[in-house]
Amino acid sequence: METLIIVLKSVFLGIVEGITEFLPVSSTGHLVIAENLIGFRGQSPNYVEMYTYVIQLGAILAVVVLYWAKIKETLVNFFPQPGEYDRSGFKFWFTILVACIPGGVLGVLFDDLAEQYLFAPVPVAIALFGGGLLMLYAEKRFRNNQVKGGGWEISLRQAWTIGLFQCLAIIPGMSRSASTIIGGWVAGLTTVAATEFSFFLAIPVMVGMSTLKIIKIGGIGLLTTGELLSLGVGFVVSFLVALAVVDGFIAYLKKKPMKIFALYRLVFALIMLGAGFAGFF
Repeated sequence: METLIIVLKSVFLGIVEGITEFLPVSSTGHLVIAENLIGFRGQSPNYVEMYTYVIQLGAILAVVVLYWAKIKETLVNFFPQPGEYDRSGFKFWFTILVACIPGGVLGVLFDDLAEQYLFAPVPVAIALFGGGLLMLYAEKRFRNNQVKGGGWEISLRQAWTIGLFQCLAIIPGMSRSASTIIGGWVAGLTTVAATEFSFFLAIPVMVGMSTLKIIKIGGIGLLTTGELLSLGVGFVVSFLVALAVVDGFIAYLKKKPMKIFALYRLVFALIMLGAGFAGFF
């Protein structure tokens, strides 16, 4: 019965992760709140922390699958054949590297502090609210951008700007997706171009961060059979849900503004703040 309960909780959290990882609403923030609501954080600390990063890898795999044709093209063109001048693949991954640098440095310096003091429902709700306001302002200010960018058409200056904004994501509740999309707007990209670049940027960022965290925690050797089963279930569920969400999200952005997600953040944050101050967390 205990294993069944853990697995059911894992299914729920996998759905939460799959829905929120690439939407600008903060998957980490939603997981922190959801884990507290269902008592998931009562499990062993190593398992809870590892679970979060494993199911994030499931969501990242969805982007790799959906954008595999484009990713494969960049890998094929990474080293052009003699006499060819197509360096688009190399340029693509170099811009990704440039965008990773600011957040990588800041993460090494302050990630442990953020986990110690900010991974709780009330700080997350405050970050959700502040990020929602920033989204509303940024979209209104930059919504007429005409520079499409996207993929390897992103300049190094644009990539650096996006990377600087990604630093905001160290605050749980701000959202890596929202931070990089706002950075893309500031850099001059359209909403769709900024969002797709955010997807590509998530691949090395999340894979690298998750791998380092899992190694730091100590791997999976100390987990029980039930915990290992729930890790696998959460990974698969987040992957399948993210497959549907990413495709639908891009289709939505081609027709509609991002404002609805900012308003959702504001409302959800106020509800969570009220619950926190009322003592539910």
